[in-house]
Amino acid sequence: MTTAKTTQDLDVEPTPLALLLLGREADPHSERGVECPGDLPAPSDPDLVARARAARARLGERVFVLGHHYQRDEVIQFADVTGDSFKLARDAAARPEAEYIVFCGVHFMAESADILTSDAQRVVLPDLAAGCSMADMATAEQVAECWDVLTDAGVADRVVPVSYMNSSADIKAFTGEHGGTICTSSNAERALRWAFEQGGPDGKVLFLPDQHLGRNTAVLDMGLSLDDCVVYNPHRPGGGLTAGQLRDAKMILWRGHCSVHGRFSLDSVREVRERIPGVRVLVHPECRHEVVRAADHVGSTEHIIRMLEEAPAGSKWAVGTELNLVRRLANRFAEQDKEIVFLDRTVCFCSTMNRIDLPHLVWALEALADGRTVNRITVDERTAGFARLALDRMLALP
Repeated sequence: MTTAKTTQDLDVEPTPLALLLLGREADPHSERGVECPGDLPAPSDPDLVARARAARARLGERVFVLGHHYQRDEVIQFADVTGDSFKLARDAAARPEAEYIVFCGVHFMAESADILTSDAQRVVLPDLAAGCSMADMATAEQVAECWDVLTDAGVADRVVPVSYMNSSADIKAFTGEHGGTICTSSNAERALRWAFEQGGPDGKVLFLPDQHLGRNTAVLDMGLSLDDCVVYNPHRPGGGLTAGQLRDAKMILWRGHCSVHGRFSLDSVREVRERIPGVRVLVHPECRHEVVRAADHVGSTEHIIRMLEEAPAGSKWAVGTELNLVRRLANRFAEQDKEIVFLDRTVCFCSTMNRIDLPHLVWALEALADGRTVNRITVDERTAGFARLALDRMLALP
């Protein structure tokens, strides 16, 4: 029998930022820092698991619980399905009989679920503070201003926006309204090839909001050069770019990134190779370009899971993605003698994912069981319509 691995088992060290990374002591001006109304159960309540089970039993098939791969184990145990953000949103849409969709993920994921589900279904986010730093790095106002800059530079008619799934409903709607598509980390190359075709011989792509996924896909998968890429900084006049730079560029990358994957460095890769002879380095494409280049394998969350499932017994892996998932995979494959460690030596949870804990889930489920809908996530009809258009284009990609 195996026991759950601790952070020490994964050879990582807690940092002074541990409480912040776990979603406590949050800056109220970032990450949709919103307090949930009502009284939450105490985290120390020994009856939390029993209360969650009881609330779920009362709700029956009226509730469908989605759990993102990066969620805590204490929450994942109550998920009907687990997966990445788009898979979960589609799973929700495939369960029209469920009156309530409880999304254990972050805000943009719940928005996508609301867009794809019926009007009769209600999407609930157990903690409204569960935002996404990457998604929040591109606001509707900033992107509209960017489009004005592209128009003034005379290139907007050749630019097709491609937005990562990890974006707000507003950004997805902008993308749909301006002839673009959404992508996931699995189909980013297909989305970019489609977008360049739409833009014509001199076509360009505005990639939102993660610069690293856009750069890695364009350079490593499509053969573009780093010189073909420029970074638009929404906090600088004109994005910090000249009209000439915008005219010359093929990829206009938004200055955004994942706070988890952006932590991994070239030193992390070098250190783990020295520490564990024969280790294979497996990273997410949201990592920095130099990290992806130095890794042995790169792929989406689902790809990472599948590669570790298929890995031979006795193999050694250093994984560059969110710690909750790495810890779960290390424990899952321990009996197969697969050594799986976190790529970085310091703890790096997704702080906003970790804001959904068992007390918040219990609170939300008990409220629903009592007939009260809390923390409902809704997207207005116009925004949802254009966002759905962009999502439909993604689903129709060749």
